[in-house]
Amino acid sequence: MSAAQQLDTIAARIAALRTNDGGSVTTLSNEARACAELLGALPPRYGEVLLSLLDRLESSALFSEESCSFSQKDLLDNLQAWVDKARGQLVS
Repeated sequence: MSAAQQLDTIAARIAALRTNDGGSVTTLSNEARACAELLGALPPRYGEVLLSLLDRLESSALFSEESCSFSQKDLLDNLQAWVDKARGQLVS
């Protein structure tokens, strides 16, 4: 799978979580961590930021409601921003 396809997969998983359309934090996290092609095509800092966001998202999934420290909505917003910036890097 190409880097762009892997990025599209991550974006689709984020969208599924936002709409409660059968998305799973675990699925998103596992697939994003396995995107070697994508992470190899981006500057190293992108991988560090992605892993940090995924760690926080996984922690947020442990809480049944929004926590002041782990807002799942905010983390999904940050992941979407990461996707948008990564897409810009892949295009340039």
